[in-house]
Amino acid sequence: MSLNVAVAQQNLVPAPPSVAASGYLLMDADSGEVLIEHNADQRLPPASLTKLMTSYVLSYELERGQVSNQDLVTISKNAWAQNPLFAGSSLMWIEVGKQVTLGELHKGVVISSGNDASVAVAEYLAGSEDAFAGIMNQHAQMLGLTNTHFVNSHGLPHPEHYTSARDLATLARAIIGFPNEYALYSEKEFIYNNIRQNNRNGLLWTDPSVDGLKTGHTSEAGYCLVTSAKREGMRLISVVMGAKSESARERETQKLLSYGFRYFETHHLYSAGTELANAKVWKGAETSVPLGVRDDVYLTIPRGKVDALNAQLIIDEVLTAPIAADSEYGELQVKLDGEDEVRVPLIALQTVDEGSIFKRLWDSIVLFFLNLVS
Repeated sequence: MSLNVAVAQQNLVPAPPSVAASGYLLMDADSGEVLIEHNADQRLPPASLTKLMTSYVLSYELERGQVSNQDLVTISKNAWAQNPLFAGSSLMWIEVGKQVTLGELHKGVVISSGNDASVAVAEYLAGSEDAFAGIMNQHAQMLGLTNTHFVNSHGLPHPEHYTSARDLATLARAIIGFPNEYALYSEKEFIYNNIRQNNRNGLLWTDPSVDGLKTGHTSEAGYCLVTSAKREGMRLISVVMGAKSESARERETQKLLSYGFRYFETHHLYSAGTELANAKVWKGAETSVPLGVRDDVYLTIPRGKVDALNAQLIIDEVLTAPIAADSEYGELQVKLDGEDEVRVPLIALQTVDEGSIFKRLWDSIVLFFLNLVS
């Protein structure tokens, strides 16, 4: 066997595993690349996966400084653990009239999967659960979740309450963007009211690379699990919806994660704000402008293929002042074996004002003779 053939065989990616679930998806958290999907846009009942959005909205408000983990929340009858609506469901076991810190309630949502805690958070942030559902849907729209609609904060069944595997992966990616709050998802237990409850994500005990996120189960939704794991700097997000049992949702999740980590690798190609090129500027107070990318650029590719990547900067032919910072003046293209993998705008990293009248006139003459303008 020749060396070239051996290398080619090493780079082969086998077909994805068969996963026993209604809908599923595997995504790289940094690049957003989807590695495996099945019925990923089908609208399905999310059960307690709903609480991912409840937690996200709270994290969003915490990060903006609109609320604090030390805020005291007075528990209403609607949020009471003994609310008949919650009979037989997961609870934090909060009591009417008691005051609980917002930070404790957040743990109750994430770790205990408490329906009561979810309602308490919803009422504190929006005044009522109906109003909070509206906020949840606004955030869903801002995140680009196209197959998601919420009517409550906890996930108990409702015909108009649904989401999809792709939308949940996108939401999970956004939650990971709040590292302080995301840390809650790796906590294995929570004690409140002298009641110790374990995190229902069993993979936290069996897979050290897993540090989140959330389980869900109702008879309508089946057994669901959104998971994130990080190995050797690569973070994957898996979504499994509609599995047959607790053990099945964990087993099917491990199939997805094992496949992704074994056969793919993610590379951080370029950092936001780093100069990638210095382009000539005509008629400007400065003679050049640094160009770069607006956001970090990540790329997920089959393992062993990094040497086949080819990057090219396509810069606009004539850059004329004024140049506005953050405006687009070209494109970064990255190809793998000749196929486009990344196309992102090149932006000016600083402003360049117009030059003096003499400078503008002189450059106009030079451009004319260079035949670069009509």
